[in-house]
Amino acid sequence: MPKSTIEYWNPLIQASKNLWKPLPELAGMVEELTLSIDTETGEYTRLTRFYAGADTTAFGAKSHAYPEEILIISGRLYDLTFDMWLETGHYASRPPGEIHGPFTTDLGCVVLEISFPVGVASPAENRVQA
Repeated sequence: MPKSTIEYWNPLIQASKNLWKPLPELAGMVEELTLSIDTETGEYTRLTRFYAGADTTAFGAKSHAYPEEILIISGRLYDLTFDMWLETGHYASRPPGEIHGPFTTDLGCVVLEISFPVGVASPAENRVQA
């Protein structure tokens, strides 16, 4: 089955607020909205929103067995591993195993993630802990 599709819509407007889901392990700090997913391969595109003041330091740095791309849509996010602020427009194409995070943000941030875990794990196991 190919990735899910949808007609034009705006996930960033107030009317879409109820579609965002909090990440249970980061409740009150981070929420996500899956835009597209292939339930067979696990490939997904999603938005991750970090609220102002979010700090994932307690969860440490992360890596994945699959590649992913990220684009900072709005705000800014500090990546402790890279010791840098990722601001609106920053892009990365991460290879499998690249260590990133933990993250903090003062203003809040929205990140577009495109992940390619084909053959690596089930979609539920692919949820990235920020």
